[in-house]
Amino acid sequence: MSAVSPIDVPIDAATQRQLGAGERTAERSVTKRTKKRLTSRGATIASLIIAVLWTVPTFGLFISSIRPAALINTTGWWTIFQNPGFTFDNYSQVLKAGNSQLNLGQAFINSIAITLPATLIPLTLASLAAYGFAWMNFRGKNWMFIGVFALQIVPLQMALVPLLSLFSRGLNIGGVQLFAGLNASGSYTQVWIAHTIFGLPLVIFLLHNFIAELPSELIEAARVDGAGHGQIFFRIVLPLTMPAIASIAIFQFLWVWNDLLVALVFADGEVAPMTKLLAEITGGRGQDWQLLTSGAFISILVPLIVFFALQRFFVRGLLAGSTKG
Repeated sequence: MSAVSPIDVPIDAATQRQLGAGERTAERSVTKRTKKRLTSRGATIASLIIAVLWTVPTFGLFISSIRPAALINTTGWWTIFQNPGFTFDNYSQVLKAGNSQLNLGQAFINSIAITLPATLIPLTLASLAAYGFAWMNFRGKNWMFIGVFALQIVPLQMALVPLLSLFSRGLNIGGVQLFAGLNASGSYTQVWIAHTIFGLPLVIFLLHNFIAELPSELIEAARVDGAGHGQIFFRIVLPLTMPAIASIAIFQFLWVWNDLLVALVFADGEVAPMTKLLAEITGGRGQDWQLLTSGAFISILVPLIVFFALQRFFVRGLLAGSTKG
């Protein structure tokens, strides 16, 4: 008995549109079922429990930060109503605490000076690169994108010493000086560059996935109207990708603000951020709980403000591209 091989049956445009409509309807039904499961009573209760478990330690940290040292050492923060006592001296003391070069108040300014450029620079470069990978044709584009994707799996610890050597000594191959050292010790420059290098691969990958999902008809219509890549990017792509950029900006901001490893290697002297100085205070003032809690709450205050200020864009960025059709 001879085998029967399938053949491709020609389909007209009307039938193709009907098949596409059926696929979109099936995708919508799957999305609705998933949404129904995520918004069920059990999921809501689980979300509330998780929110309480995350909020209680933060609330306890704040209560401990405004209690006198005597009460902190003898009673728990949950006994605040049985053993009342409040003071803001802890904050004034911890802001003045530090080493011979700077105090925590100055380190707070350093953290802002490090975090803002280290967030804006990689987002700017990554958005341009993501657009190029998504909508521009050039030789070696796919291999370059594979290289960017592969850089995400390189451990950060492996690049610290070579990068520090590059900043201090430059690049010398075969006796030829290709790149001179920055001589930027004690400045923000090498910290900005380090955070930009470490953050670019992931940011490019995430933004590329979002920009590539934009309707091709929209880009083609702009090209037909005579728009160049610059006009398409700034007038069409950038406004549409703003929710994704804002959500990624939150992650990059939090990662740089809470970073300690890069700060220990590249931020020395008078440019040290809060995380580095808090680590020193923890080692030298481990017994002063009231100062540690005050410093910890100061360190999380700015990330909380950033998250709640950009929460609307964060949610839109997470939901963008989750459904099709």
